[in-house]
Amino acid sequence: MPELPEVETVRRGLSPAMEGVVIERADVNRPDLRWPFPDRMAERLTGQRVDRLRRRSKYILADLSSGETLLIHLGMSGRMTVSGDPLGQFVQDHPAKQKHDHVIFHMANGARITFNDPRRFGAMDLLSTATAEDHKLLAVLGPEPLGNDFHEQHLIDAFKGKNTPVKSALLDQGIVAGLGNIYVCEALYRGKVSPRRKAGKISAPRVAALVPIIRQVLQEAIEAGGSSLRDFRQADGELGYFQHRFDVYGREGDPCRTDGCGAAIKRITQSGRSSFYCAQCQR
Repeated sequence: MPELPEVETVRRGLSPAMEGVVIERADVNRPDLRWPFPDRMAERLTGQRVDRLRRRSKYILADLSSGETLLIHLGMSGRMTVSGDPLGQFVQDHPAKQKHDHVIFHMANGARITFNDPRRFGAMDLLSTATAEDHKLLAVLGPEPLGNDFHEQHLIDAFKGKNTPVKSALLDQGIVAGLGNIYVCEALYRGKVSPRRKAGKISAPRVAALVPIIRQVLQEAIEAGGSSLRDFRQADGELGYFQHRFDVYGREGDPCRTDGCGAAIKRITQSGRSSFYCAQCQR
């Protein structure tokens, strides 16, 4: 599933084609994805200007001139790609319609935004912009890891007394929003913290040190266009490249990259997810 860097990469790719631009027509080609689309979605989107395109956790939010906000989640295999609008030095021609092109936005500037989702785990909803943060999917979220509300004291307080592994704590969207399996593994490696450690047993200085590390990992991943493992593509159809810089994720059996270590990267299963780490460097 795309994590924060992938979703932010998509948002940035869509922004030039969508922000400040009217949706001339919206084609909704099926009644649902993960759950049913809102009533009259195509009608409610058509003719509306996208005033702002933002991200909250792993959701893209398009604030519309109608006073509604379109909430978008890419799910496991969802892609949003731009065609027909200048992207950098190139113009992407409109491709032929594909089987899993479930929602298509025809923009007034000639761009076409296509939401393609073969596995249909993605989602869209329309909600009032004024009360968007009260939506059931957004109200439960913790602070953004790249925002001012995510700081050392917040994480120290959130970890106090927690008997769950630190890996699980960092994946808790109520503690910090948008982190997923890949980037938690990478951050814990850089912080030299074992994913097995109980969150409440880690010293405050070590917990505090994770905050800038998490931010650094996410910023590097965004700069690299995210990570493409299976389905993820940027808005222009290109792959992300951060997967070539993984220190531990997906590297089971490979040597640790810490100078002088050389121990093999291990993989364990925690809450049904794979954790990759170096047992020698991460304590």
